[in-house]
Amino acid sequence: MFLAILAGFLLALAAPLLYRWLGKWVYAPMALLPFSIFVYLLTLAPAVLGGENLGELHTWAPSLNINLHFFLDGLSLLFALLITGFGTLIMLYAVGYLKGHPLLGRFYLYLTLFMTAMLGLVLAGNIISIFVFWELTSISSYLLIGFNQDKEKSRSSALQALLVTGLGGMALMGGLILLGMAGGSYTLSELLQRGDVVTNHALYLPALVLLLLGAFTKSAQFPFHFWLPNAMEAPTPVSAYLHSATMVKAGVYLLARLTPVMGGTDEWQYTLMLVGGITTVLGAFLATQHVDLKAILAYTTISALGLLVTMTGIGTAPAMEAMVVFLLAHALYKGTLFLVAGNVDHATGTRDLTQLTGLSGSMRYTAIAALLAGMSMAGILPFFGFIGKELLYEASLQESPFRWMLFAVSFFSGMVFVSVAIALGFGVFWRRSESPTALQHPDKPLLYLPPVILAGTGLVFGLLQGFFVTPLLRRAAESMLGVEQVFELALWHGFTLALGLSVITVLLGYVLYRKANRLLSYASRFNDLYLFGPANLYQLTLKGFLAGATKITATIQNGYLRSYIAAIVTAHISLIVLALWENGPRLELTNRLDQLSQLRLYEVVLLLMLVSALVFLFKSQSRLTSIAIMGIVGYSAALLYILFGAPDVAATQLLIETLTVVIFVLILHKLPTFGYLSHAAERYKYILLSLAFGAVMTYVILIVKQYPLDSEIKAYYGENSYLLGQGRNIVNVILVDFRAFDTLGEIVVLAVAAIGIMAMLKLRMQKGDKP
Repeated sequence: MFLAILAGFLLALAAPLLYRWLGKWVYAPMALLPFSIFVYLLTLAPAVLGGENLGELHTWAPSLNINLHFFLDGLSLLFALLITGFGTLIMLYAVGYLKGHPLLGRFYLYLTLFMTAMLGLVLAGNIISIFVFWELTSISSYLLIGFNQDKEKSRSSALQALLVTGLGGMALMGGLILLGMAGGSYTLSELLQRGDVVTNHALYLPALVLLLLGAFTKSAQFPFHFWLPNAMEAPTPVSAYLHSATMVKAGVYLLARLTPVMGGTDEWQYTLMLVGGITTVLGAFLATQHVDLKAILAYTTISALGLLVTMTGIGTAPAMEAMVVFLLAHALYKGTLFLVAGNVDHATGTRDLTQLTGLSGSMRYTAIAALLAGMSMAGILPFFGFIGKELLYEASLQESPFRWMLFAVSFFSGMVFVSVAIALGFGVFWRRSESPTALQHPDKPLLYLPPVILAGTGLVFGLLQGFFVTPLLRRAAESMLGVEQVFELALWHGFTLALGLSVITVLLGYVLYRKANRLLSYASRFNDLYLFGPANLYQLTLKGFLAGATKITATIQNGYLRSYIAAIVTAHISLIVLALWENGPRLELTNRLDQLSQLRLYEVVLLLMLVSALVFLFKSQSRLTSIAIMGIVGYSAALLYILFGAPDVAATQLLIETLTVVIFVLILHKLPTFGYLSHAAERYKYILLSLAFGAVMTYVILIVKQYPLDSEIKAYYGENSYLLGQGRNIVNVILVDFRAFDTLGEIVVLAVAAIGIMAMLKLRMQKGDKP
């Protein structure tokens, strides 16, 4: 498993180079990797379906008890097969959809990076690893959504998705840390056995809130649902892969994975049922308000995600069974319909449902795929979607105080799904029309084969559900429930209540399809209501943050170095005074005052020279004079270091002062007008601040001298600098050997700053340009 993840990252980095070498044939190695991983996972399936949980452990940060641990059970196997199976088809589809695109290599880089991150997420056996891969999915999805970077809408949609899911990721990090503290482990397999310990811990509730925030933002649950329809600005392969089958289900996976640990409480159950139910109804309702194919699919995806969360919240065995079956069915038909929408847009140049009709003659194979996927979405025999819909009804109608409410949620969404399925699977392609929509580009095999395969799989799984699907989904449900279950899928259970409700759903869905135009006419009446929705609140919040940041930046970053230094010094003084105000050690000045009489003449002369230089610097109105006086101050400080036994520091100080003076002289003619402080109040403000800083630092030094630190580290460095570091200069050995990584970090920071300065110096602004 580790090698599969590593191969994914390496291939992602190599994608642009492979595209340069192979051209359009780059899809071959890009599709071969997920297909190879898919086959590899199938070789592990017999062991997992037999009840084993497979794992790999690689040391990562043992001092922090963090390891790169991979874990494969029924639930992770289901998601991993979806990710790699869909990934193979999307890799093939992308080259047909983006044929001739100059950035195809970059697209494959982003797509493969996302696929690998998502695969790592579902295979991670350590909750810290889960967070790392979680954030990688957010970053890579940001790059994919904003792939059409020349479009403002794409850029803003990508930023919105990153901000919403990124903030959720921060909450998730806190929740996972609290979960590890409550459970006493960061290893997933151990946490799954400690559900009672976690739910009874004082940290359970804050951990639950943070984890749910992370899951809800990623899976577009209310009130965070608004980012998903905007993400449809991404190319169709991205929408089909990320926003139907994989990324948006990451939150669902997290909830399912943590059900044995966090589930079983009222807080868990009621929150998931409430949020999931609202999301289900809202997504279905909003789907009826649009005519854009991808927008309709996006909102029905939100509704489906709400159903998955609702079933997870119910938490019973039938609900978990319905959840995994519907998850697979939805991935198959919704992925197909997204690809179909992409084919229609690519061929006709429009996604407007009202302008599309009679395309079955010119797009025969795409029309067949749409019809098959639509029948599965509508829950028609013998498709796999029919099984999923029946199980949803059975789980909703179980004995509980909320069963009629849960049933109403499932029934309403199912009715809308039927209406959308008829519109997309039948109306666009098979409805008779005297003037079918004309094609701008012909349908091609690489475009219609992936949706045909996905739609056909939905039919095969419905007919042959007992061959491989039932054992896989049973193990997935058992991973959430923690106990073995009797799990049998069948197309026909006789004339049951669920069957009757399915028939009624189809009939009412057809009526809704026939009344779709009338419903659309009422859509504008809700515009005022949307002004108070979360999408508008997000825009207002973002504008407020930008306006506030602009104002703060204009105040703080005013271009004057003295202001920056004054802010740093003020904060430093404030923190020291705050720390020492009440519990600070008492300073005995009697002995210190006696030491003033022991000052030597050269020390007094040096002190007078420093003070005189500072007075002249304060009154100077010439840049050249100021530079010379600054050099005097610096050289005087170097003399102090020499007199008090620090020749290495003195040498460094001399070099820096010399280099500073030389640089200032070289760029003197390019500097702006000398900013002399003309107002006396402004000048005396800085004098007082300097005196305060000097007084506080003097106080601190005297305290340190009065209460010397008895540190074992100091003794260790003194004893081992020569023995271990082979150096007699202790300071140098500390910097180069004992604290080498700190020094390396400082070097990197300086190098980055130098590169930035060099770039700014080389910048040649055109007349009228803004920096």
